[in-house]
Amino acid sequence: MSVLKPHISVLGNEVIEALAVKPGGVYVDGTFGAGGYSRALLEAASCTVWGIDRDPLAQQFADLLSKDYPGQITVLSGCYGEMESLLASVGVEQIDGVALDIGVSSMQIDDPSRGFSFRGDGPLDMRMGDRGMTAADVVNELAEIELADIIYKYGEERASRRVARAIINLRSEQAITRTSQLARAVRSAVKKSKDGIDPATRTFQALRIYVNDELGELDRGLEAAEKLLGPGGRLAVVSFHSLEDRRVKTFLQDRSGGGPRPSRHVPHLPEQESLPTFRLIKKGGIKPSSEEIAMNPRARSARLRVAERTDVPYGQAA
Repeated sequence: MSVLKPHISVLGNEVIEALAVKPGGVYVDGTFGAGGYSRALLEAASCTVWGIDRDPLAQQFADLLSKDYPGQITVLSGCYGEMESLLASVGVEQIDGVALDIGVSSMQIDDPSRGFSFRGDGPLDMRMGDRGMTAADVVNELAEIELADIIYKYGEERASRRVARAIINLRSEQAITRTSQLARAVRSAVKKSKDGIDPATRTFQALRIYVNDELGELDRGLEAAEKLLGPGGRLAVVSFHSLEDRRVKTFLQDRSGGGPRPSRHVPHLPEQESLPTFRLIKKGGIKPSSEEIAMNPRARSARLRVAERTDVPYGQAA
């Protein structure tokens, strides 16, 4: 049985400041988890918060938070990419802010029974919710070339082909059902790095992203936020590695009119001009302080990107 522990969100103060929380505002914590951002939002002003999470455990944290803020916090079960339909189901059509913390949560990775970590032994699951393929299904059923592609694309593992071959060799002898089995197979194929990062890190990351369709979820979530935020509403996204951060950066650049320009050799037409749906609050990503990193080493790779919704209706941006 999971024990509910206090949770401090990465870049929490910066996220709340970026969202410019106001009394009476309506905010979405799209990756509720243990409720760190939601609690900070509620502490910042007398507002309404809608949390979203696919993890059944999130509801336990929501119940605790609602005791302190009755009637102000509700957690909806689902993926934040479904934000628009989830909020529509409770009659919410426009919001003042969205906070997203992309990737696996501490409560998930610290629980060996969830199968996210190679540091302990547990069932090879990796699902953030309770539906769909597990990581065990992926490594036992997919063809070698598919595994190599997943590990390279989502884990940026240069030795992806060797890792995939090691997985195939192991599963020909026994079903791979435990995190320890997979970690040993990966370590047999990847040399230890000088920086001390475990050789299994990138492969576990790749499988987690694939199993949970995290990049597709991010794309859907960003678009949903664009649709739901009212003029002046804020979007704050914290990501933890380059795959996510690049997607957020590109989305916000495109939507703020800072995307790639057409060739100067192509005739310019006024109707092709982009109408920005977002305004960048700060160019570049906001990084955690050295003090925060010292207290929470997992924060070291975090980046926060913030933008404000303009009054351009959704669908009118080029």
